[in-house]
Amino acid sequence: MSQDSATATEAARKLTGRRRREVVAVLLFSGGPIFESSIPLSVFGIDRQDAGVPRYRLLVCGGEDGPLRTTGGLELTTPYGLEAISRAGTVVVPAWRSITSPPPAEALDALRRAHEEGARIVGLCTGAFVLAAAGLLDGRPATTHWMYAPTLAKRYPSVHVDPRELFVDDGDVLTSAGTAAGIDLCLHIVRTDHGTEAAGALARRLVVPPRRSGGQERYLDRSLPEEIGSDPLAEVVAWALEHLHEQFDVETLAARAYMSRRTFDRRFRSLTGSAPLQWLITQRVLQAQRLLETSDYSVDEVAGRCGFRSPVALRGHFRRQLGSSPAAYRAAYRARRPQGVAESAATVLETVVPSQGSPSGRRGAPVPSGAPVSVSASAGSSEHSLPVPDAYVPGRPALPGQRSAP
Repeated sequence: MSQDSATATEAARKLTGRRRREVVAVLLFSGGPIFESSIPLSVFGIDRQDAGVPRYRLLVCGGEDGPLRTTGGLELTTPYGLEAISRAGTVVVPAWRSITSPPPAEALDALRRAHEEGARIVGLCTGAFVLAAAGLLDGRPATTHWMYAPTLAKRYPSVHVDPRELFVDDGDVLTSAGTAAGIDLCLHIVRTDHGTEAAGALARRLVVPPRRSGGQERYLDRSLPEEIGSDPLAEVVAWALEHLHEQFDVETLAARAYMSRRTFDRRFRSLTGSAPLQWLITQRVLQAQRLLETSDYSVDEVAGRCGFRSPVALRGHFRRQLGSSPAAYRAAYRARRPQGVAESAATVLETVVPSQGSPSGRRGAPVPSGAPVSVSASAGSSEHSLPVPDAYVPGRPALPGQRSAP
């Protein structure tokens, strides 16, 4: 029996009362984005038995009194309320309207009760904040959209937030990153319940890959976390981002913060959701990506301009994070990229990213249209409404695979 099948069997044994494994409740709230909300409705709510996809029974439940307002001013009414969750073996929270506001207490109580009675609880994108508010992520690994991961880690320090993963399967509680990762997780659920063939048939109907490799790291940018501005470490993080072309280590950052290494590690992790050394390496690799995409520097020169002590160090970290050598990455990127775009972006990059040995570039300098830009989160927003850095496009070399329960 596979690990996924064993997990499914164990969860099924724990179901109590009227709950049925094939019944999926989707919990909607006012203000939730319609794209994320539609993902579980499409995966679990359409009969595709003719294509070999086992049928689920879908219960669309309102998490609060309606009508529910969603993207574009649309108003929705749901056929069921919170009481219908008592029949579900899987409960999905597609997204939450604002990472700064608490979910309704009645909805949190319903989620806790469902979990206690053996239901599988799923949070897509910012839905992880609802699961965390219910206490269902305490002591567990979880993920969410990379922009909101630092806020999730800071607000719920007992949650082991991993912003690198597309989704995390911790058995009876599952979470995913942004929009497309919600599809990945729903396909994973179908695969866990009914096998690879059923998930593959569903993926063909949805015209998506049956199993994407990689994680969120390829989409990360250099924007500071939403809440970092008021934290004393903000200046240290900003300095690190400005001086990635220099060679420095975590001890240097701790000294600039007037903290011991141990205290700095703890504070940094609570602020960003990542260990400082891993964060620093990731930022250097991201810088290397940009230079490989937007310049003709040799790999040796790129290593020096990103603060790596040697080209060997760059190659090792680059391959571990992106599954490709720097040279192969550049070749693959340019093969997909129209000539001239990279040259234009290179000019912009030199104005905002300092070269090795040159004065620091000025953060916030004007950036021409079409160049790589940083994006920042606003309360209640989701990634489909935000600008995407021009340098980051689909189809890149894969990162390590998704994390799932052992």
